[in-house]
Amino acid sequence: MKLKNGAEYISSLRKIKPRIYYKGELIEDVTRHPATAPHVRCAAMTYALASDDKYKDLALATSHLTGRTISRFTHVHQGVEDLIKKVKLLRVLGQKTASCFQRCVGFDGINATYSVAYEIDRKYGTDYLERFKKWLIHIQDENLMVVGAMTDPKGDRSRGPADQADPDQYVHVVERRDDGVVIRGAKLHMTGAVNSHEILVMPTTAMDERSKDYAVVCAVPIDASGVTLIFGRQANDDRRDNYERIDSGKPVFAAVGGEAVIVFEDVFVPRDRIFMDGETDFTGTLVYRFAAHHRANYGACKTGLMDVLTGAVTYLAQIQGTEKGSHVKDKITEMIHLCETLYSSSIACSAEGWPTPSGAYMVNTMLANVCKQNVTRFHFEVARLALDLAGGFIATLPSQYDLESEDVGQMVKKYFSGVHGIPTEHRIKIARLIEAMTGGTALVESMHGAGSPQAQRIMILREGDLEKKVRLAKALIGIPSRKKAARPAAGKAASKGKQ
Repeated sequence: MKLKNGAEYISSLRKIKPRIYYKGELIEDVTRHPATAPHVRCAAMTYALASDDKYKDLALATSHLTGRTISRFTHVHQGVEDLIKKVKLLRVLGQKTASCFQRCVGFDGINATYSVAYEIDRKYGTDYLERFKKWLIHIQDENLMVVGAMTDPKGDRSRGPADQADPDQYVHVVERRDDGVVIRGAKLHMTGAVNSHEILVMPTTAMDERSKDYAVVCAVPIDASGVTLIFGRQANDDRRDNYERIDSGKPVFAAVGGEAVIVFEDVFVPRDRIFMDGETDFTGTLVYRFAAHHRANYGACKTGLMDVLTGAVTYLAQIQGTEKGSHVKDKITEMIHLCETLYSSSIACSAEGWPTPSGAYMVNTMLANVCKQNVTRFHFEVARLALDLAGGFIATLPSQYDLESEDVGQMVKKYFSGVHGIPTEHRIKIARLIEAMTGGTALVESMHGAGSPQAQRIMILREGDLEKKVRLAKALIGIPSRKKAARPAAGKAASKGKQ
């Protein structure tokens, strides 16, 4: 495993030269630019934990391909234990960064692609899995960060890929050669893209035969010719400029994942980096499995963030002299309750995992969707309770410039003080942290990351097996049920295998 710690990861990024734009200007070094450096440091924590004896059991795994020690973020799950260790690792990382550490999308893409490539090969006699294994061993041995690229622009959402007025609204193959393919299009909202080494391109939806050119899974280096990245704006990102470290909320780490647009302008992909090309009947299965893995994650990483937010509010209550109030204790108790309920969802869908034909393990997809649906509610409620307890002053605080001003600094320190003996700066710092964790893009990502709430509700209803529930009710009152042949949706075995 080449990259063994955070410093080596950061150094590796300086050796590649992807084409990245932010606010209309080219970024020369993502590790030092104020907009991207905090995201780099978040991802670096995934490398740092792997070199920490306390966390090695969670952060490292043994490759089933080579037997060598690898980062868990490059591992193919081989059992329920792997799924549960992932959940525990993600919660710790959430606690350490209070942010998105960005390697989960690529991690889940690796696992979905591995199992689906096996099944495509079995049906069509292709060699996708062997190609994928070769690429994956390279990723594992080098310990590279992979950005999973799934979300297409979609253009007119009432039309599928093949019916768009602009065919580039979905990534597609525009030319096939004996030695590979040329792809064109874009992927939006790609977490961690600007500080990754490789892109794993995947389809974003189930497709029919008319969309064969859009059914493509492939790997592309982040600095490949024809690839351009446009880094997105985030709430209060200008606060990171100059020295406004207190006002940024989290001086070291980012507010959220650092999303970017990835544009592919006639990018050549060699044959040995293509893992699906035209097998439209497997696009739905791949998206389904990826989504389930990714939705399971949110009950882990977001509980790590909630742990930090709960701690921040508790400390602020201590500073303000309100920690003994019964209503304060009750609201903090509710924050803890919501956090642990969400975590239990993530553990549950992992504990109910099942093996795909390839041997790679899947989470229970019904419970994974329930987990992510809970995130879209519980994280917002925890944030609401945090703001309720914190008070309105966090929205109108003077800046660090004022705090350090010779003219008004003493006024700020005097009138924003709390319990005697605790520096006013501590109250301001913790307030800014709460502000950063409850506003801007952080909660938007909880709502829409891994699919919108409606996407989970569709899958929950699909996997709810209402016919079985009707039979249970009928049986109790003696009404006979007709046997009906099941018509499972893509990935239905995920819930049936463990029911």
